[in-house]
Amino acid sequence: MSVGQTIKHKTQALKGLVTARIGRPTRNRRLHRAGRTDRVFGNLKQAGDKAKDAFRR
Repeated sequence: MSVGQTIKHKTQALKGLVTARIGRPTRNRRLHRAGRTDRVFGNLKQAGDKAKDAFRR
């Protein structure tokens, strides 16, 4: 995929990691859960992009 999409997905995964790490010690379940879902969706999008690139070659 494009470089912009790759950066966007990595940023989403990083944002999720930071959000989950903030939510854990503050015992904010909603923040922790939102961070985990952001991280998972960012990683899934990255994996999908890698699969698309592999089939294009």
